[in-house]
Amino acid sequence: MRVHNPFRVAFVATLGVGLGLVFIGSIQTLSTILLYVGTALFLSLGLDPVVAWLERRKLPRWAAVLITILAVLAAFAGIILMVIPIIVQQIGQLVVAIEEIVSSGAWDDPVGVIQNWLGDVFPALNVDELWGYIEDWYAGLDVGAIGGEIGSSIIAIGGSILAGLAGAFIVLILTIYFTASTPSLKRSVYQLVPASKRARFIDLGEQITDSVGHYVIGQLSLGVINGVLSAIFLSIISAPFPAVLAVIAFFFSLIPLVGTLTGSTIIVLICLGLGSPTTALIAAIYYLIYMQIEAYVISPRIMGRAVAVPGAVVVIAALAGGALLGLLGALVAIPVAASLLIIYRQVVIPRQNER
Repeated sequence: MRVHNPFRVAFVATLGVGLGLVFIGSIQTLSTILLYVGTALFLSLGLDPVVAWLERRKLPRWAAVLITILAVLAAFAGIILMVIPIIVQQIGQLVVAIEEIVSSGAWDDPVGVIQNWLGDVFPALNVDELWGYIEDWYAGLDVGAIGGEIGSSIIAIGGSILAGLAGAFIVLILTIYFTASTPSLKRSVYQLVPASKRARFIDLGEQITDSVGHYVIGQLSLGVINGVLSAIFLSIISAPFPAVLAVIAFFFSLIPLVGTLTGSTIIVLICLGLGSPTTALIAAIYYLIYMQIEAYVISPRIMGRAVAVPGAVVVIAALAGGALLGLLGALVAIPVAASLLIIYRQVVIPRQNER
């Protein structure tokens, strides 16, 4: 094929590549904002079935949205009020213990205390020679540089915490807005489709949004069941801080596939470290039994209505979502996979059968 105006073709191609690079750069720059928007949309679709249920009870939508948001805020406020007093109490106990040690004079000579402890615990160890190695190593350190790095790390951690709190507040505001305006947002999207195909698109759109909403509600239900049962059982066996451990069980149950296993492992280790081996063993047996019941009884009944996704697809989707977007990606991946399966089964396959 002969090119009549190579300069114009090259110029247009260069502009196209430039616009593509600008578009990719814009997406990277706005990645945090897009993540906030995506998270808020995901949460609003999860709250929409609750709002719809309240609307079927003859409540206006604004009242249903208000009740739903207040219930969610009350739940998180209750969790925070449950955990913070225990943390403050433990910090207070630590401060008192440190004050007792300082006031007793046991650490007036900390180097001597450590040397005596090493000599008592490891009688065969040459403490003086070991301490000489430690002093030589310390003398070679750039203490100022290490202190600067520690200070920078503390500032970075503090900035990350503030950024996380600000992001959570933004997501909350967007979630309230999206939840209140979900019908109008759906109508705006549906109007972009040609009228001849709009009815079919609306049907698929409603199935997809219902699938996402039921998935979020189902996952929250699993978390609540695990958290409540954990609080009851851990209180019965006198585990350390059962309320905090129940909150850990709740949040980790929100993570698909490995969440319950990971949370149970952390709880058992805490029982072992802060409690006793017997308590940890009883907790481990309980969670082994609970995970079997959850996998074969509770989860199929709750999630069966939410998303009908084969097990292999669930694993692949969760791994891919986690690799792309971390924890949020793993949470969103399964309803996204369910939505793609709906399109595949109801759009792609019928079209192929018509050929």
